[in-house]
Amino acid sequence: MARLETGAQAPPLEAARQAARLEDARRRLAALKGFYVHLIVFALVIAGLLIINNLTGGPWWVALVFFGWGLGVLAHGLALVARRSRALAAWEQRKLAAYLAEDGGGPPGSRHGPNPPT
Repeated sequence: MARLETGAQAPPLEAARQAARLEDARRRLAALKGFYVHLIVFALVIAGLLIINNLTGGPWWVALVFFGWGLGVLAHGLALVARRSRALAAWEQRKLAAYLAEDGGGPPGSRHGPNPPT
């Protein structure tokens, strides 16, 4: 009889895992889309500023904008890659559990209630 109970609980657990994976994939897709938008806007604005700088003459001030904003785009891309790191994911899980415990709820499955003993 215990096998039936265990078997009956497996599909909802698997559905929850699938839902969590789908949500994670959607977050990753949204982050990637945000990076692509940032990159396209960067390229278009820099192209426009290059044209303006070329037409007005004078020093190449657009290089400062390019390097400054380019560092921002680079940081955005690196953050996107770092987000997929397992070490970062493990750190996020530990911090999430710590924040939940700090708020009094504790991580799921915790033995302590809202006010754990000190």
